[in-house]
Amino acid sequence: MRQPKRTNIHNPSAFFIQFTVNGIFVAVFFVSAFLFLCFDPNGFLPALLSGAEKAGALSLALLAVYCVWLGFFKVLEESGLSAKLSRAVFPLAKRLFRSDDREALFYASGNLSANLLGLPGAPTPLGVKAVEKFYAAQNRYAADMLFVLNATSLQLLPTTVIALRLAAGSLNASDILLPTLIATLFSSVTGVALMLIFAKLHKRRTKR
Repeated sequence: MRQPKRTNIHNPSAFFIQFTVNGIFVAVFFVSAFLFLCFDPNGFLPALLSGAEKAGALSLALLAVYCVWLGFFKVLEESGLSAKLSRAVFPLAKRLFRSDDREALFYASGNLSANLLGLPGAPTPLGVKAVEKFYAAQNRYAADMLFVLNATSLQLLPTTVIALRLAAGSLNASDILLPTLIATLFSSVTGVALMLIFAKLHKRRTKR
């Protein structure tokens, strides 16, 4: 499967969402700092420095783990296994999203494959491009279905959770593989089923 050419699509809604999310985080920080200063002004600075120290230590630990996982997935990419997985997901994606747009389905398949393998950070840009293509084709159903699948996120390798468990000193960080697979499989099946039900209900209402 050929990778489609990249297109620069101006998307004001994506910028608005990003700006809103950043604004929420900034507001939460300042409100928390204000309340902390009101109730415990002497403990604010030590807590701030301690939190920064812990965040730095956790970031370094996650960085080391991500380097290992990204190296492993780079081997998968160079060997062609990740591309084969994306091609294997493609027919399912075509039926799930009810779309014939090969470029949008390529991005959606890559997004689902990256989520399945637990690639840190990789699914997001692919998902954004897929949603842009779906909206450009006026296929809101496909965009909503992709959102549901990303929210439920079926995963074979929950690399982020494993990395966090390792950073926290877990003796067997990978023992969550089977529980995670079962939980995300159940959530994904439930999410898709609900999406199909509500899509049918919406279609019936629009026909009336």
